[in-house]
Amino acid sequence: MPHNPDPVVSVVIPCHDYARYLPEAVSSILAQTFQDWELLVVDDGSTDNTVEVARSLIARHPDRRIRLVQRPNGGVSAARNTGIEAATGRYVLPLDADDVIAPTMLEKTVAVLDDSPGIAIASTDVFTFTEDDLPPQTMSLPAYSRELMLQRLIMFYCSLYRREVWRTVGGYDESMRAGEDWDFWVGCVEHGFDAHHIHEPLFGARNKDTGLHVEAAENDLAIRARIVANHPSLFKPITRGWAQAVLSEAAEVCLRDERVPDDILTRAAEMDHFLTAVMALQRTARVQHYHIQRLNKELAAHRHAAGSPVQEKGPTASAV
Repeated sequence: MPHNPDPVVSVVIPCHDYARYLPEAVSSILAQTFQDWELLVVDDGSTDNTVEVARSLIARHPDRRIRLVQRPNGGVSAARNTGIEAATGRYVLPLDADDVIAPTMLEKTVAVLDDSPGIAIASTDVFTFTEDDLPPQTMSLPAYSRELMLQRLIMFYCSLYRREVWRTVGGYDESMRAGEDWDFWVGCVEHGFDAHHIHEPLFGARNKDTGLHVEAAENDLAIRARIVANHPSLFKPITRGWAQAVLSEAAEVCLRDERVPDDILTRAAEMDHFLTAVMALQRTARVQHYHIQRLNKELAAHRHAAGSPVQEKGPTASAV
């Protein structure tokens, strides 16, 4: 066999009991306009048929560099770290098994890192999608700012970065159940890594009523305390003291608004406002979609009763 050089990009997909979503995530990689990649599916101790689905995908695409890595269940951070440790690409893209990327995601983010040696991370806007045939909803994110990253999460986990970033930061904190991506990006700030944001929705996040993003939203202040404790040099003494107290037995008392430092509380309020706006947008889209579906059914029934031909397709809801 001829020697195969290392790929430019290693895509790492942790998967725990998400076999039903995995083919869609893998298909989005196969559809990339940039083809110099490898894909590592990390089975994180799944109890469903994740291993069988992954092996089937590998067998169906023998010409592509797709590998399966198996490990005992340890959470998304441990699974990502395991996959990245086994990867050989100079750039890394984490992708969860229930999400997807647009066809030009790798092409455009690789171009940023190739053209700008001083940039270590390339992020993008996001589109959210559901299983209800709703039109995708685009979420625009601000340009990258180190100060803003300390205030709120302005960059999704699915961003392309240089492999040395992961080595220098020390990987993802395996003790964090949620918020590990924000903690990782704050670690990048701490080590002086710069990022560039592409204002195009190239990452697709599946909108579900469950998942780690929901847990992160519900435990925002506790996650902030962990991040402060993990990166104390970036925060004021009063904030560091509050974080240590939250992580002690006094957590319940310290999470009350009157005990939270102003900078943390203000940032949490900003995140609450952001999440509220996103949820309202998604609810509005759902209401419009179901309303149009109902109108289409009523129109079809009316035409059928009148003896008119029924149109196969009615109007579709536009993005709000």
